[in-house]
Amino acid sequence: MVRDLPLALLLVVTSFLPLFEGHETQVGDLPARPFDAVAAVVLALEALPLAVRRRAPAWSLGLVSLGFLVGELLSYHLVAATALPIAVMSAGAHLDHHRRVAAITLSAGYGALAVTLHLLGAPETVGGFVVFYVGLVVAWGAGSWLRSTRAAEAERRRRVAEATRAAERTRIARELHDVVTHHVTAMVVQAEAARYLAGAPERLDESLAAVADTGRRAVGDLRHLLDVLDPGHESGAGVPSGGLLPLVEQVRRAGQPVELTEEGRPVDVDGTAALTAHRVVQESLTNALKHARGSRTVVHVRYSERGIAVEVGTDGSGLAAGVGGSGRGLAGLRDRVCALGGEFSADRRSGGGFVVRARIPTGEPV
Repeated sequence: MVRDLPLALLLVVTSFLPLFEGHETQVGDLPARPFDAVAAVVLALEALPLAVRRRAPAWSLGLVSLGFLVGELLSYHLVAATALPIAVMSAGAHLDHHRRVAAITLSAGYGALAVTLHLLGAPETVGGFVVFYVGLVVAWGAGSWLRSTRAAEAERRRRVAEATRAAERTRIARELHDVVTHHVTAMVVQAEAARYLAGAPERLDESLAAVADTGRRAVGDLRHLLDVLDPGHESGAGVPSGGLLPLVEQVRRAGQPVELTEEGRPVDVDGTAALTAHRVVQESLTNALKHARGSRTVVHVRYSERGIAVEVGTDGSGLAAGVGGSGRGLAGLRDRVCALGGEFSADRRSGGGFVVRARIPTGEPV
């Protein structure tokens, strides 16, 4: 109402300006009647309802149409009659219910007005009445187009919001899977090994210490993950402290023989590619613990200006650790790598075993 009331008041004011005399909005061309008390009521009916043209479009259209009808029948030629096409367009844009009834009623009312004016001796031709009606139809059509455009934009925003929420849920699930699954798998393997060390207290203490250390690392990585997921936190999506070596040492303590080779130096600016490479190695070592426990595992990471190349392979000679997989890990890695424009593959070796390869561009010029 605050936005639309000035428009209503503007039409009231312009109706009294001599500048617009002879240029009023009217149909029928009947001789104009002087302004009087009834004209003031007509003026109020025509202009003031525009203040609620968005909040109550049906009431606005009905009151404005009534004012226009009375004004034309009594030959009050007012600039405020311009409110009719405005109210019609607003109804086309904002009216939610009974739109067809409103359009039919408006058309029938205009038809009755045209016939009545003709019977009163109005010199307006049939073409003039038709042109005025076409103008109202165009106003309604413009309002309907605005309505459909607004609805399409609202639907687009809803879909974008849903896609954003789904992507965020996927991102959080992927991060939790990468961090929690790795540490929990290592703890399960270490705890199972401790069951058979009751007769060797020193080795049992060492195994239990490894379980506790893995738990502390899990807590640290979860805190780092929460920092990354917090939009208000200043820390970036960098690699957990220590790089790949603590990750490899943890898997070694769980009983997995791992060889790590790193070539070159990282050229990643924002750490996104390095974090993705870290997750590839992490998930690959987790799968090695799950499905090929005790197998010789080789991790090779090469850094260059083009990006980061990762290869993790196992010879397949170990045993399954009894920890089931959900299948999300490799799918999540593929999504991570492909989102950065890289390449990812995970295949069985012809001679046995499994190999994971990933090429992750850093965004640096080739």
